Amino acid sequence: MSVFREHKSIADRSAADRQRHKRLIDRAIKDSIKDVIAEESIIGQSGNKKIKIPVRGIKEYQFVYGNNEKNKNVASAGEHEIKPGDQLGKKKEQGQGQGSRAGNEEGEEVYEVEVSLEELANYLFSDLNLPDLERKRFKFVKEKTLKRKGYRKAGIPPRLSKRETLKRRIRRKNSAIKSGLFDPESGERFPFHKDDLKYKNLKPRVKESSSAVVFFLMDVSGSMHKNKKYLARSLFFLLFQFVRHRYDNVEVVFISHTTTAKEVNEKDFFTRKESGGTKLSTAIDLEMEIIEKRYHPSNWNIYTFYCGDGENWPDDNEAAYDLLESVTEKGQMTCYTEIGDSQFHQRRQFLFGDDPFGMDLWEKLAPLTGPKFKRTRILDKKDIWPLFRQLFGGDKK
Repeated sequence: MSVFREHKSIADRSAADRQRHKRLIDRAIKDSIKDVIAEESIIGQSGNKKIKIPVRGIKEYQFVYGNNEKNKNVASAGEHEIKPGDQLGKKKEQGQGQGSRAGNEEGEEVYEVEVSLEELANYLFSDLNLPDLERKRFKFVKEKTLKRKGYRKAGIPPRLSKRETLKRRIRRKNSAIKSGLFDPESGERFPFHKDDLKYKNLKPRVKESSSAVVFFLMDVSGSMHKNKKYLARSLFFLLFQFVRHRYDNVEVVFISHTTTAKEVNEKDFFTRKESGGTKLSTAIDLEMEIIEKRYHPSNWNIYTFYCGDGENWPDDNEAAYDLLESVTEKGQMTCYTEIGDSQFHQRRQFLFGDDPFGMDLWEKLAPLTGPKFKRTRILDKKDIWPLFRQLFGGDKK
């Protein structure tokens, strides 16, 4: 039996199609974001700028009529042998361009969709959650307003409640009539008394906002070349956008270090390069000082993200371990990330084996690994997105 759906208007008939198309667009954007998150075009952009996301053309399924025997490029159901998973539709055209060869057929349709940083955050983080998200004793006040709360006997004339004052006068008058103190037939006036006056009571209401501080720490010694810093910046961009998406107020502290540590601005953080050795403990020690002076854990949610190439002065590993353990206890999450290449890690493993000289900080930090401390490695920009989702409750791969 056929079922016909009634529509209130002609416009309603397209509502389902519009919703379906919007879902397809949203899915296409989400699938494309991971291909551009590490590109330079979205790193360092201000909040009001647009980001272009390439989206493949979206086509609806449709029936194609014709003779299947003549058209060998179309799969169909019927007398042919098919199995679950077979695709019905056009096969790959031989005339399309492949690799460096030119083709003579129409290619796949691709267009760009512009989204703001806020929209990008919504797409990126809609299914992710910050770990150990706490509502703390907030330091920042977002807004102050006055809210009515009851009445009072004294106040200024603008806050006089005429309604409540009149009600009190009527009650007093009725009481006087019942007790015989006032005769309503006498024609005398029953004046207001000062005890009848009621004033609106206003109390200040404070709307509090959540706050977080993000510490970005990075090794800027000679071994951290430009490509490694680029990977670090890509990861830091995602981390900051995610934290900013979850909190009303977010402050960022950049700390760069070699054998000494300095608090710097964002530009110097990614462009500064120095020679010399590496001591991770100096960066964590400086962070602890800044937390003590400006970001007490009772008022702030603290997140620490470190990027380096894994090299650290052997005598410093013990101090680095102790300081990382301390800062992890104070904050919501601490993440130690090694950036390098597969050849670097293979060469280090070949030279030092199972860390006979105590140079492998990665293995040293293994006991700290848990819900609030993460160890991660990035070898290429394609590792950034899976790593990010793994950190914040997405894919576990």
